[in-house]
Amino acid sequence: MIIAEHIAGQIERGERAVGSRLPSELELSNMWQVARMTVRRAIRELAERGLVRAVHGKGTFVMEPRGEASGR
Repeated sequence: MIIAEHIAGQIERGERAVGSRLPSELELSNMWQVARMTVRRAIRELAERGLVRAVHGKGTFVMEPRGEASGR
């Protein structure tokens, strides 16, 4: 999915910091001019990959990449 790949690339390049909040579903759907359901699928895909975590009522946040937490 293009949206998920775009956001994943931003995270991997460090353009979205660990702990930062992604724009809301509505903001992302307006930005990409797609339905909110499309954005939800992209966020779910990113969450399954361990890149973000959705917190009900708070937003979706960038997570620390897997494997890096154990190196500290």
